[in-house]
Amino acid sequence: MLRLSEKYKKEVIPTMKEKFGYKNEMAVPKVEKVIVNTGFGGQVAGKTSEEQKKIQDFILGELALICGQKPILTKAKKSISSFKIREGMPVGARLTLRGKKMIDFLERLIHLALPRTRDFQGIPRDSADKDGNLTIGIKEHIAFPEILPERAKNIFGLEITVVTTAKNKEEGLELLKLLGFPIKS
Repeated sequence: MLRLSEKYKKEVIPTMKEKFGYKNEMAVPKVEKVIVNTGFGGQVAGKTSEEQKKIQDFILGELALICGQKPILTKAKKSISSFKIREGMPVGARLTLRGKKMIDFLERLIHLALPRTRDFQGIPRDSADKDGNLTIGIKEHIAFPEILPERAKNIFGLEITVVTTAKNKEEGLELLKLLGFPIKS
């Protein structure tokens, strides 16, 4: 099986040049970055500050295991009393992957995590926006092979955005399909 970067050079570039009529290899769209995001608002609501800290540390540790780099906390921009959120309170975590870490993460996502997700039927075409960027949600982080399900105290979901340099939705979907993403036809 070809690594993702080799597959891009040997298969994706020639196919995209032929299909969309690119004259130069540099004009062919590519994956620019991957953003992994999670929120822990519901899991920490109504807990003491000590319990909240434990849950936050657990989620940050699991995200670091999955992605191979340390996530940053995202804080609430304004207070929302009905959700018991105060301005500046940590409500989630995110990280941006580029380069080799991005390629390794995408390989694990495509070949291991997505097939392991419960009731997975493929990625709907609606998951791509008008610029060809793909956003998918994974309900359980234990789909990744680095996480031992029996040791996971809290199960949380992830939002993964694959940002491409494509000009429109059609080019972006074709790029992702050629890379191996299981996108429904």
